[in-house]
Amino acid sequence: MKKILFLFALLAATTCTLNAANKVNITRIDPTDWYVGLKNPSVQLMVYGNGIREADVSTSYPGAVIDSLVRLDSPNYLLVYMNLKDAQPGEMTLNFTIGKQKKAVKYLLREREMSGEERMGFTNEDVLYMLMPDRFASSGKYTKAPIKGMRHYTVDRSKPSLRHGGDLEGLRQHLDYFNDLGVTALWFTPVLENDSPDQFDFSTYHGYATTDYYRVDPRFGTNEEYRQLTDEAHQKGLKIVMDMIFNHCGFEHPWVADMPSNDWFNLHDWLKESGGTSDSRNTSFLQTSYKLTPVLDPYASEVDRRETVEGWFVSTMPDLNQRNTHVMTYLIQNSIWWIETIGIDGIRMDTYPYAFADGMARWMKTLDEEYPNFNVVGETWVTQPAYTATWQKDSRLVPKCNSRGCDGAKVSECEKCPEAEGNLEPSHCRSQAPSKNSYLKTVMDFSFQESLDSAKHEETDNWWRGYNRLYISFVYDYLYENPNSVMAFLDNHDTNRFLEDGQDALALKQGLALLLTIPRIPQLYYGTEIMMNGTKHRTDGNVRKDFPGGFPGDARSAFTAEGRTQAENDMFNFTSRLLHWRQGNEVITKGRMTQFIPHNGIYVIARRLNGRTVMTILNGTSKPATMEVKRYEELIGTTKTAADVITGRTIDLSSDVILTPRETLILEF
Repeated sequence: MKKILFLFALLAATTCTLNAANKVNITRIDPTDWYVGLKNPSVQLMVYGNGIREADVSTSYPGAVIDSLVRLDSPNYLLVYMNLKDAQPGEMTLNFTIGKQKKAVKYLLREREMSGEERMGFTNEDVLYMLMPDRFASSGKYTKAPIKGMRHYTVDRSKPSLRHGGDLEGLRQHLDYFNDLGVTALWFTPVLENDSPDQFDFSTYHGYATTDYYRVDPRFGTNEEYRQLTDEAHQKGLKIVMDMIFNHCGFEHPWVADMPSNDWFNLHDWLKESGGTSDSRNTSFLQTSYKLTPVLDPYASEVDRRETVEGWFVSTMPDLNQRNTHVMTYLIQNSIWWIETIGIDGIRMDTYPYAFADGMARWMKTLDEEYPNFNVVGETWVTQPAYTATWQKDSRLVPKCNSRGCDGAKVSECEKCPEAEGNLEPSHCRSQAPSKNSYLKTVMDFSFQESLDSAKHEETDNWWRGYNRLYISFVYDYLYENPNSVMAFLDNHDTNRFLEDGQDALALKQGLALLLTIPRIPQLYYGTEIMMNGTKHRTDGNVRKDFPGGFPGDARSAFTAEGRTQAENDMFNFTSRLLHWRQGNEVITKGRMTQFIPHNGIYVIARRLNGRTVMTILNGTSKPATMEVKRYEELIGTTKTAADVITGRTIDLSSDVILTPRETLILEF
């Protein structure tokens, strides 16, 4: 009898164990919801849950068809591909089945607020103001105590690399400041969850280590607050540009501890050596060289190319594999979700050429088809215009196959490389340049930034130094398919501030005058208008200081004229006057540019449209200089006087113009 009871108990226990093993566990689904009416009706649902890979999925929702189920290497993920072409908005029920176990999950299909064609991105009519939410303004709402559920972090404004407590609500409270200044678009560094613990007085306050692609970091606020901020910005005529990162994620993303597939990340095997930690010491970890030239170099060595595109940015930022079509689909959908859910007006893509080019081109083509008037700017940090221009949409500079270099392969075989990876071993195709159109409308002009950074320290001579550097940089604008869709800037969060550790107001005014009158999309870095300075000699945090008055307890507020010093007010007024003058000024946004080789230390550029002319005149020397009017008669003609945009005074053009040291004139006639 005891033996029978024992066998019965054993059978019951085994049955319970099997039932538990077959239980349908679903912890989350990405995207959290989706939209019907998109031109591409396909959606990938990434389902997370212990053992969920074995599930079958069905739905009876009208118009929704399950195309395929992809069972990845990890048992804890399932990809559900659906076609929603004929589906209407509503709550869809997805039925998951494992053996005899079933689970019904509600999934919301939303109606779009507008068509893709109606979404208008930023253009050269805009001026972007770039800021870091953690460093700009705080409502004090999220700094009173650590947020429950977040890994260890400290809010300490005395430490340049820890969190300082800025948030989205703080930004919202200062939207009028941006209108007063005269910018038209706001670019925030990433606002998504970065749930990485502080280490050695360093944190991920910057936002570039994403741990949840569908959630605003709780220390910045909520998704709802992000939407509220965007809506109010739109009411005030301000666009919102969202910073995204497809090259890598944060180490604490669930994908790292449990990789969906063996090729979800590049070069992940070293994690076995590190015991699954980010400690790369004594492992085969490969960090990127940070050199982007091998991506386009037709002679690039394999080791150089591999370091650039497959090496990790740092050991705490796992490198995503954009060659994996499921990874790329996930990222593409994420960008669409934020456009539809928050109503953003543009995207800035971090570390653009570090990612595999063809995957990124697929993303850009998808967005271009769905949102033809939207815009994305890619960070392309090489200072040669030819490199930058290659990444712009419709570029004629895309390397052809016969310049890619194929080891021991015939040209006819090599030409198959961009079309199908299976035709040759990957090592045969050395370049990772876009094999076709990149579809990236806007690229970042690091040539302008570097040239100006050097020129400000030099006397402009008759050949190479000073503003000759800017002249030469613009000479190569013929390489761009659309120079008006190139983004120029004086500095940003990754460079020294333009003023470095000084207060050279004359140099800054010249830089701003150029930036706001050339055929580019201008971008300002927060605080430039009040002469914030700093260099990266100690830490990046030194160029990412708090905006004065943005935080509770600040001694003064630079958001008001009363709180600014005389020098700060002078620079703010100068910048604001130019920004407001630029708004709606078609001479600047549509006019043809003419530039003159620097002469007598003076650099002149002009914009002309429909009989109107704007001349930007810079004395690139520390001495008085004479602008010989006759030299510029093709612009001036019979004009006798012009108005100085900055001061409003009248400038006599009937005789030579004497410029004081480092003087700036913007003349309108």
